[in-house]
Amino acid sequence: MSNPTYPSSFTGLMELVAYLRGPDGCPWDREQTRASIRSDVREECHELLDAIDEDDASRLVEELGDVLFHAAFQIRLGDEGGEFNEQGRVPRGYRKAGPPSPARLRRRDVSDSDEVLSRWHAIKRQERSDEEAGALVGVPRSLPSLAHAQTLQERAARVGFDWDDLDGVLRKVDEEVGELRGAEDRAQREAEIGDLLFSLVNVCRWLETDAESALRASSTRFQRRFEAMERIAAERGLSFETLPLDDKEALWQEAKGRVR
Repeated sequence: MSNPTYPSSFTGLMELVAYLRGPDGCPWDREQTRASIRSDVREECHELLDAIDEDDASRLVEELGDVLFHAAFQIRLGDEGGEFNEQGRVPRGYRKAGPPSPARLRRRDVSDSDEVLSRWHAIKRQERSDEEAGALVGVPRSLPSLAHAQTLQERAARVGFDWDDLDGVLRKVDEEVGELRGAEDRAQREAEIGDLLFSLVNVCRWLETDAESALRASSTRFQRRFEAMERIAAERGLSFETLPLDDKEALWQEAKGRVR
């Protein structure tokens, strides 16, 4: 029996997922739960972010399709568990996202983009129940650590918990470096390193720089330069691993000149 075909629409995607989960579908898909595919969802989301960073339109289309498939799969699991219904699953999400959107605020009601965002976040807080009204409620714990830290700091700053100026933030970094130097055991060093990283993320926020993107860019530069070092050594018939550290430093400087 040939596999059925489905229209290229969200309805068609939902029909495909229902088929895969059904008795004539895929045994693997039938066995999956939210917990079992959690890592797959995370991986696909990060692959989508990579495509956005690379400004690769063809890959973006592919990765969007993968993320949409996982969204449809999650909805299907909710349908099967009686958690959603046809009227409430997607439209409710639209209603939730609609009211606080900056685009929904009338331009005559706000003076600039900062006020738009301020109003937007205020409306979102009002939509939460009383027990969920805290400024830090709703920050996803599964975010990468740098992004999680920066999101927490941005939320706290919106309600006035912030430094007066960048100098104060930089002094905090110096303070954390001093405390790291004075750490006496592994547990204390780990705690102080965490505090130092948190303070550096705060510097990124004050400089309007995304900490996650900044570190990823630095990691990418390091990788390209390191690989260039290895290529240079191979071109000269040298064993990179056995080179003295001073020679490796010289190769590093040469690689920096080649890779910008």
